[in-house]
Amino acid sequence: MSIELQLLVWSVALAFAQMLLAVVGSAQQLDLETLVGNRDYVPEPLGWVARAKRAQYNMLENLALFAPLILVAQIAGRTNETTALGAEIFFFARLVYIPVYLIGIPYLRTLIWVVSVIGLGLIFSQLV
Repeated sequence: MSIELQLLVWSVALAFAQMLLAVVGSAQQLDLETLVGNRDYVPEPLGWVARAKRAQYNMLENLALFAPLILVAQIAGRTNETTALGAEIFFFARLVYIPVYLIGIPYLRTLIWVVSVIGLGLIFSQLV
């Protein structure tokens, strides 16, 4: 399996871990009845739990761009050192993004996001 596909799989695992983190945090802030109910009204999470949910949604939004780029590069036979570097940059930036966002470091968080977008751009550059 190519490094790009491996990093896609690990990115999905990272998204799953972020989902679990947000669920665990929500379980700490909400009562059991709210969690297992219909969730017609759920109070907004607070603190690190709110940041965990936002980081999770951000990962899903970015994964929706990363996955097709990797799959198209793979199917088209356009993988190379640049696509591998782009995938590595994307994955490791997303990995660092999580604790930085949870801690709440605003400018650094945005800079790390920009780095992950550069990774996407490197992959895209090999497909056009």
